[in-house]
Amino acid sequence: MRLGIKTKPEHTTWAELLEVWRAADDIELFESAWNWDHFYPLSGDVTAPNLEGWTMLAALAQATRRIRIGCQVTGMIYRHPAVLANMAATTDIISGGRLELGLGAGWNRQECEAYGIELPPLKDRFDLFDEGVRAIIGLLTQESTTLHGKHVRLTDARCEPKPVQRPHPPITIGGRGPKRTLLAAARWAQAWHAGTESPRQWLELKEILLAHCADVGRDPGEIACAVNVRVHADKGIGAAVEEAHGYREAGVDLLVFNLPHHNSPAFLEQLAEAAAPLA
Repeated sequence: MRLGIKTKPEHTTWAELLEVWRAADDIELFESAWNWDHFYPLSGDVTAPNLEGWTMLAALAQATRRIRIGCQVTGMIYRHPAVLANMAATTDIISGGRLELGLGAGWNRQECEAYGIELPPLKDRFDLFDEGVRAIIGLLTQESTTLHGKHVRLTDARCEPKPVQRPHPPITIGGRGPKRTLLAAARWAQAWHAGTESPRQWLELKEILLAHCADVGRDPGEIACAVNVRVHADKGIGAAVEEAHGYREAGVDLLVFNLPHHNSPAFLEQLAEAAAPLA
């Protein structure tokens, strides 16, 4: 099982996050590091600081040398897919080909209402998501892309330069919706990522993913299956590692430790030591 970390860009400073990501870059056990794509904190005081995900990724791409980087996951409703494709290509180039392209439909009503961003009903939101993924793949892989969808319209659209990774950076689709999210993962993802309550629930969702793969003719071996495990500040590292062992037994390919606020390089070293038997 491969291991990664996720830092919350809320209630923190750039200096604190930079220090932690650079430390993770030096710990070979951690394959990847992730942030999130939100503009408001998801816990506590919503007026507190929350750093923007993609500009943060571009800066961290320059500040690190080895670790793979990604946003878990990008809300398709926040940026036009063509703009996002250009952002992804540029960030992959800056990182030297280390980008994991996390994509999701989006869900946060509070942010949308505050910023005047439309949050469509679920069906329309996932229709937009499907068209957006198709647009992004086209722009990252083809000389020009034309797509006349209901929500996304491209006419001889270009995205240059192309990313380092070919045909495109690996796409991680996040979520656990059985009908639309897992179907989208079966169609387009190189990784499916979900936060679940237990290994049993994760296995149930994976069975749905496998059924969708069979329906669309996709080899499920092409899709890495991942999960988040939260490291609670009050429960400590040991509880998170114990939970992670259950997911390892269930067959998870990538496990991402969702770190508590205000962690440090020393905390990462302790986590790496405790989690080493999982790898």
